[in-house]
Amino acid sequence: MVTTIDTAKVTGADVLPDTPIKRSAPSHVKRSRSTNRDSPPPPTLQPLAPIRIHVKKKYRHVAAAHTKPQTSCLSHDSEASPSFLGFRNLMIIVLVVGNLRLMIENIKKYGVLICIRCHDYRRQDLMLGAALYFLIPCHLFVAYVIELAAAQHARASLKAHKGRSGVATPGGSYVASDEEKRRFSSTWKLIAWIHGINITFCLLITSVIVYFFIHHPLIGTLSEIHAIIVWLKTASYAFTNRDLRHAYLHPSKREEDALPEIYSKCPYPENATLSNLTYFWWAPTLVYQPVYPRTDKIRWVFVAKRLVEVFGLGVFMWIVSAQYAVPVLQNSLDKMASLDLPSILERLMKLSTISLVIWLAGFFALFQSFLNALAEVMRFGDREFYTDWWNSPSLGVYWRTWNKPVYQFMKRHVFSPLIGRGWSSGSASIAVFVFSGVLHELLVGIPTHNILGVAFLGMVAQLPLIAMTAPLEKMKGINGRVIGNCIFWVSFTLIGQPLGALLYFFAWQAKYGSVSQNAVKP
Repeated sequence: MVTTIDTAKVTGADVLPDTPIKRSAPSHVKRSRSTNRDSPPPPTLQPLAPIRIHVKKKYRHVAAAHTKPQTSCLSHDSEASPSFLGFRNLMIIVLVVGNLRLMIENIKKYGVLICIRCHDYRRQDLMLGAALYFLIPCHLFVAYVIELAAAQHARASLKAHKGRSGVATPGGSYVASDEEKRRFSSTWKLIAWIHGINITFCLLITSVIVYFFIHHPLIGTLSEIHAIIVWLKTASYAFTNRDLRHAYLHPSKREEDALPEIYSKCPYPENATLSNLTYFWWAPTLVYQPVYPRTDKIRWVFVAKRLVEVFGLGVFMWIVSAQYAVPVLQNSLDKMASLDLPSILERLMKLSTISLVIWLAGFFALFQSFLNALAEVMRFGDREFYTDWWNSPSLGVYWRTWNKPVYQFMKRHVFSPLIGRGWSSGSASIAVFVFSGVLHELLVGIPTHNILGVAFLGMVAQLPLIAMTAPLEKMKGINGRVIGNCIFWVSFTLIGQPLGALLYFFAWQAKYGSVSQNAVKP
């Protein structure tokens, strides 16, 4: 039997060698010696691009489609993580189309509810708001005078060596006597009382004026938050200078007593200047340091872009609030008055999307746009105002990552000192949330003229949920983090915020009546 073998026909365009092909110069080309002397050497030939081999096989229905074990790309056993870019694009398209439909439906149902003239910008509100803006920083100047006097007293006592009965060690440390410790403690108590009275008057005066005399919520909120920020900054200024003064009077070479290296650029009491405190007033931080990391220059284009973002997002939040949030809130009043739980739940779910959009826009406008613009103008180097809080596996991680300035203040001036005094971690955390709840209640209740305790209870009520979700942070694998992240989103943004908005709006309506002149259809 004669066996015939079909040889594959290979064309030049179908050949794919395993190694690149190098072609030498043609052998029939001859150059004279004179030409070689006068002309430059020929360019080096690069290897040709690989050429594919296409072999025509005899059997076309026996190709092996399954040659090795493989997993689905969405399976947990998959070695390579798939890209979800297409799903992201789909989600964006669905969100845009869905919200456009809601916008059209809302305008057809209620008409255009946006009205600049409807806002009650009273002349009294504007004048009092401007007066508070210039009055509140005066308490910072009082704090500067207090610390300046304390610094001069410390400098004088150190130079005169009066009453210093301690022991100086050969290594450069100074061990204070019991009498010196008692004298320093009594002096600090006097300074602390003066600081406390100063900042308490700052917050008290602002709160009384805002609660009784400023009726526009935006002006009242800006004034109240300014007072709270100055209150926190002054407290940090006092506590930090207390430790710096102690280190100045009682130097220690022990490693645990060492001050941060960056503080050596402006040692105590050289930091007790008005310019130093003024920078701290404007710096986007609540924690006082004599020195901060600084950038070399100000990028004014960067500042302009961030301010445009702040303005655009502010207008966006105002439109969404007036056009979408107010009708939903007003249509919920009768349901809340009659305690119609199914209808309240339906309104809560409808309001959750609107409140989430407003909250995310506000977060970006404040932490990404405004604080970065302020940091650029002040040449403030450390701009980690937040981390990836959206991936939080628990509420505890969220509170540690979403607002770093407040977290740093609470950890440095509340949590750590309480731990140093012997408090347990749980007790110190409860104290932090109680203190934070009081500040939230002032920030929400004073401008709205409704101190209901909802903001305070909303903060404190999270403590059991934080304790329940804390084990999810330590779980290995992705399941624990996914469950914890879902609990965080549902409990905080889809239930807590809409419910708080409903309660405050209900109390506002019961006290002041309708906030909109336009009739809202049920």
